[in-house]
Amino acid sequence: MICYKKIVEKYNSISLVFRIFIGIIVGVILALTVPAFSWISGFGDLFVGSLKAIAPVLVFVLVTSALMQGNGKLDKRIGLVVLFYLLSTLIAALIAVGFSYIFPQTLTLTNTNSVDATPVGIVEVLKNLFTNMIINPIESIRSANYIGVLFWAIIFGLALKGVANESTKNMFTDIANAVSKAVKWVINLAPFGIMGLVFSSVSHNGLEIFSTYGELILILVGAMFVVWLVADPIIVGYFLKCNPYPLIIRCIKESGLTAFFTRSSAANIPVNMNLCEKLGLDKDLYSVSIPLGATINMSGAAITITIMTLAAAHTLSVPVDLPTAIILSVLATLGACGASGVAGGSLLLIPMACSIFGISNDVAMQVVSIGFIIGIIQDSMETALNSSSDVIFAAAAEFYEWKKEGKKLPCISISSRQ
Repeated sequence: MICYKKIVEKYNSISLVFRIFIGIIVGVILALTVPAFSWISGFGDLFVGSLKAIAPVLVFVLVTSALMQGNGKLDKRIGLVVLFYLLSTLIAALIAVGFSYIFPQTLTLTNTNSVDATPVGIVEVLKNLFTNMIINPIESIRSANYIGVLFWAIIFGLALKGVANESTKNMFTDIANAVSKAVKWVINLAPFGIMGLVFSSVSHNGLEIFSTYGELILILVGAMFVVWLVADPIIVGYFLKCNPYPLIIRCIKESGLTAFFTRSSAANIPVNMNLCEKLGLDKDLYSVSIPLGATINMSGAAITITIMTLAAAHTLSVPVDLPTAIILSVLATLGACGASGVAGGSLLLIPMACSIFGISNDVAMQVVSIGFIIGIIQDSMETALNSSSDVIFAAAAEFYEWKKEGKKLPCISISSRQ
């Protein structure tokens, strides 16, 4: 027993990123040396199966809990911060659509005939959307109907916000934390699952599969940099009428860098609060807006959901017109708000987005599996973008109030030497 505990402690002491990297290497080696050992792919099947089981519950409890915790006493600056968060996330999803149209990606999937009912246009997409939306909530969770899960989570969250007492809110918070912890346990075993998935992919397709994934990573990271260095600065610069880049660069250096390695917006909250203090922001504002941002400010997640979903649609030759892509962007914006606090959380929402195109859950979970394989870069960049922009927009909201009050803005003099 003592030896077992030491092994577990040693395993957990190693960075998850490094463990996943080892899992990828081991999977490649086994696929090249013992391709006949097909049982190794079973680790990947177990991993994906676990994610399929927990993902609908995760979406429901996270969104419900987040919505019911609202505080009606917050001033108008919080409203502006929320506007920034949602606007940035929506623009990120639209940018991802543009990247997907310019650089269409094809994924390596099996059973690609598993499309439930391919929609032919915006009318049928809307019909499928509203039909799936009103399915019984328990049935939606059981059948992984993510449209219904998200819809009923919003309904219950808003309803409970007005009637739930503190003990009920605490109970839902505890449930959300428990489900998140269960997901983290599953994610902690990701190296074994990734090993099995990589073994299956390489043994069937060879090493050239990584060149395809390399291109996909470039598309994802490229879209994130456009949001980071173009879209977000435009939002901040428009409202503040000053050069936004000193603020952007400082947040990237002091928040984005640590978030890249922690891969957790929640874990980066203390770093962000410390940075807000250095910037001279009001503690009453950033003590609320930073944790809120870790929940709903998910530009990187929206990019991941949108690009991976459209790659799946392109692979299956599912037609996607512009109005449908816009609906996907809105859905990715809403869904991304439920991806907080969990490593790889955005990947678990891909099946929800895929469902509007009639793509089956089995195929969608294969897309999720590919996401975990590329997650060493994708998830790190996604978290860095999400977390650093929490501070960017919290600062922008307060600076906007300073501007209205006639105070001098620090936009052109923000320095890390404080």
